[in-house]
Amino acid sequence: MVDLFEQMELARNEDKAKAMSAYMKNLFPFLGVQAIERRAICNGFFKEKKKRPVDWVFVQQCYEKPEREYQIIAIDYLLVVKDRLVESDIEKIKQLIITKSWWDSVDCINSIVGYLCLKYSSVKSEVRTWIYEENIWLKRIAIIHQLKYKEQTDEEFLSEAILENNDSNEFFINKAIGWALRQYSKTNKTWVQQFLAQHELAKLSIREASKYL
Repeated sequence: MVDLFEQMELARNEDKAKAMSAYMKNLFPFLGVQAIERRAICNGFFKEKKKRPVDWVFVQQCYEKPEREYQIIAIDYLLVVKDRLVESDIEKIKQLIITKSWWDSVDCINSIVGYLCLKYSSVKSEVRTWIYEENIWLKRIAIIHQLKYKEQTDEEFLSEAILENNDSNEFFINKAIGWALRQYSKTNKTWVQQFLAQHELAKLSIREASKYL
């Protein structure tokens, strides 16, 4: 673990860090380590970690560090060990979603949540409560966690998640609604067409949802 952090620090690039931070609206400081280099540094570490129980201490240490690359490393690690995650881990994952939140971290965590919802009915029930949370990032995941489900998509859940948040003026919610519908239209175009005909959505949601119709 120390070696990983040391390698990341040695790879620091101040010029790239400024550009990467600017791209993220200067919400977070960066080391300036781009994705290809970051993955190369982490590969061996993750390969060894995959053989062991989920290391939540490591995840917490990554989230406590200021530079954004460390939060992404934590999420990449959880993706590697997702088969070892258990039902109760959804509470820890929820905390990650609402900590240092932005689309880059939330949308990566989304695939972990989607995986766990298919595996555990209790996790699906928990995520359903996120539809009604005030936090926009929890709402976003409730809307988009089924992106990879295809024929396994729970249309009732998707409809509930969209309609309960359809009056939002929040860009990331309206974008999520359109994204979820667009993705599902690849599997069931008729259902999405009917949904759009029956409900009045934000212009952004409609534009995104209609891409493949």
